[in-house]
Amino acid sequence: MAKTGNTGIKRIVYAGKYSMQGFRAAWKNEAAFRQELIATFILTLLAVLLPDLPLLDRFLLAVFPWLVMTVEILNSAIEAVVDRFGDEWNELSGRAKDMGSAAVFIMLMVTLASWIVILVKNYC
Repeated sequence: MAKTGNTGIKRIVYAGKYSMQGFRAAWKNEAAFRQELIATFILTLLAVLLPDLPLLDRFLLAVFPWLVMTVEILNSAIEAVVDRFGDEWNELSGRAKDMGSAAVFIMLMVTLASWIVILVKNYC
């Protein structure tokens, strides 16, 4: 069987390039991504700077916002694919976009709950 495509370091370099293109596209085209990324940087910095937190709690506070970003990127990808096929309303397209949005909402709520639980556990 003949090899096709890029392998090894070249594949990793191209994967990194495509990932950066994805980040730039999300920043350029998605207001929610920009807002959540700014909030993620602030929360990550806060997680690092909060005093007297156990390492695991600090790690969780820092990681959960990045999981929101992951789900937001997936939601944006779903929306882009759906929009590629046209602007006319379609029940399945609407359902796909709504489900992607619901996934972001769930991750936001999990992140909020985690922050509340960890902060209450450590400071109250």
